[in-house]
Amino acid sequence: MIDFQQAEVPPPEPPESACFHEWVFPDGTLWTRFYRTASGYLLRFPELADFAVAEDGRVVSASPLPGISTGTIRHLYLNQVLPLALSRLGKRVFHASAVETPAGALAFLGESGRGKSTLAASFALAGHRFLTDDALLLEPGAEGYAVQPSHPSIRLWDDSKDELVGDDADLAPVVQYTAKARLLSGDALAFCPEPRILRRMYFLGTGETDQVSFAPMTPGDAVMGLVSNSFLLDIEGRESLAAHFSQVAEMANLPIFFRLDYPRSYAALPAVRRAILEHAEIQGDNGWN
Repeated sequence: MIDFQQAEVPPPEPPESACFHEWVFPDGTLWTRFYRTASGYLLRFPELADFAVAEDGRVVSASPLPGISTGTIRHLYLNQVLPLALSRLGKRVFHASAVETPAGALAFLGESGRGKSTLAASFALAGHRFLTDDALLLEPGAEGYAVQPSHPSIRLWDDSKDELVGDDADLAPVVQYTAKARLLSGDALAFCPEPRILRRMYFLGTGETDQVSFAPMTPGDAVMGLVSNSFLLDIEGRESLAAHFSQVAEMANLPIFFRLDYPRSYAALPAVRRAILEHAEIQGDNGWN
């Protein structure tokens, strides 16, 4: 679908006027700059790499800075660049984790730090295989939206890693842009390599609560939530924006969207999982006819 390669020579330096978007961390640190180029787009990750993306998203070329490992570039591509490139193909890609359950696939969305990865890892360690840690790709089909499996690893901060798996974790080599540990799938951390039909999408709350709670979302709220959690490369292209909005508006009419909040305590996770599984089982179907 997408041809990923390492560039033989770095791309031309884009003019500052070609920058049309930035990703900035809450502390003000610049993470990514988006440039428009003659052949498509340039994504610049300062002190790491440039990625040239073709206009149609089908070709991506990486130009790493000296000293940046192949593993870092590969992980940066899979977690950040590939989802953006897929958006140029008209794909539905969201910032979310997802797990397999008897009721179907459950997806968890929310701001950074809300616990998407920790919750997915908790489910996987309890035998409910995870499908993705961060980039949720949905493909429509006869039975509903199918969650496509991503790469078989989950990133966790050390406190979550220590609490959930201790020293028994199978860890991938550290990448150079995050202090998070990268846990590889295996017998303990189960990964699902096959697509699974989406059952629910849960938007995570702040955790300022002492109990598990669920609240259905209106279609309007679901649209806003999906848009704010979308991977979109060209945020200025009218046609692509209109097409994406049409996609999420169609999705938002399904009765699958809920707000979910729960106490952020590792000891509470078993009870949280049970409540989520019960909710997913009893709250009707996925609305797909």
